[in-house]
Amino acid sequence: MMSTSPQSQPQQRTAKITTAPVGEPITEEQLKKKDNITPDDVLRLRQITEGFLCRSEDNVYDIEFTKFKIRDIDTDTILFEVNKPTAEELNNIEQEEEEEETTDEKATDEETTDEEPPFSPRFIRYYFKSSFLQLKNVGATMEFIVGDKPVHKFRMIERHYFKEKLLKSFDFEFGFCIPHSKNTCEHIYHIPQLGDDMMKQMIDNPFETRSDSFYFVDDHLIMHNKAAYAYDANVV
Repeated sequence: MMSTSPQSQPQQRTAKITTAPVGEPITEEQLKKKDNITPDDVLRLRQITEGFLCRSEDNVYDIEFTKFKIRDIDTDTILFEVNKPTAEELNNIEQEEEEEETTDEKATDEETTDEEPPFSPRFIRYYFKSSFLQLKNVGATMEFIVGDKPVHKFRMIERHYFKEKLLKSFDFEFGFCIPHSKNTCEHIYHIPQLGDDMMKQMIDNPFETRSDSFYFVDDHLIMHNKAAYAYDANVV
């Protein structure tokens, strides 16, 4: 069961890792026709999804991620950290954006529609130095809150691709979360070694490395987030 106070250390979960597809192939289009998408379904995918396999409103448990941190476990170096802005911070951001819109009359429709809202957990771009690809053990700490329903069998499957190739698939069990709880968990990634040629391709092609993160409760897909990664020191 998960439920931690802000002062306590996050529970640690080690991922089950696979580097090859599982089961009979299935396409994104086939999954979108299903009434319920299960963990076994997404493990059968052979490539990154282009869209989202569920809607934001499918998160009927009101699970909301509020903090996220990535660290190198071997050196305890923080590589990335983001917190959900407070209501006051969000208000300040909105005011700044309104001021920018009134002073920048040259902003195009394309520019405004491509912008991600502050702390958008559905899609995130990560900028890492190329040395990130040589790390062996990475910890990802997630803090999240739960609404008024109990959460059973909370599970995440995270699949990483370079272009159309599956690099690795991580499978985490959160367990049970009580209603109205704040939970903190660190996922431990023991990263499979990549070849020199593959690492060079990933460095030379920013954001061609992408991931799908699928979240399930009682084997029902309730959230789907996406990310893209750049491993080029020049863009950090």
